[in-house]
Amino acid sequence: MQIYDYVPILIQLLIALFVALGVILISNFVGTKKPNAAKLAPYESGMAPIGMAWRRFPIRFYLTAMLFVIFDVEIIFFYPWAVFLRHAKAAGTAAGNEMGYVLFILAEMLVFMAFLLLGYVYIWKKGALTWD
Repeated sequence: MQIYDYVPILIQLLIALFVALGVILISNFVGTKKPNAAKLAPYESGMAPIGMAWRRFPIRFYLTAMLFVIFDVEIIFFYPWAVFLRHAKAAGTAAGNEMGYVLFILAEMLVFMAFLLLGYVYIWKKGALTWD
């Protein structure tokens, strides 16, 4: 593989960069600028702000968000595994050793799923999935 094989990707990245910067610059130069007190006030759901903007959230909020991200990222690994399993099965069939490849890859994913299940049971027992 040569360096010129990556030229189309580089061109696409440069075009995307120029379009993004161009839109920002055009809106900055063409857009109207008439700031007033209402426009500069913090806005959320159409309600006037009440109290401090920096308030503390319960730790359970962050724990739930982290659990979602962790398990969501773990699930992403299933698709490449399935694609690789299909290619390994085809390669194993061509080499005359179909079951060796498939069983090894299947065992790897079962170990991965066991770790996921263990983590799920752990957070379930700790009460992280209950909402007060």
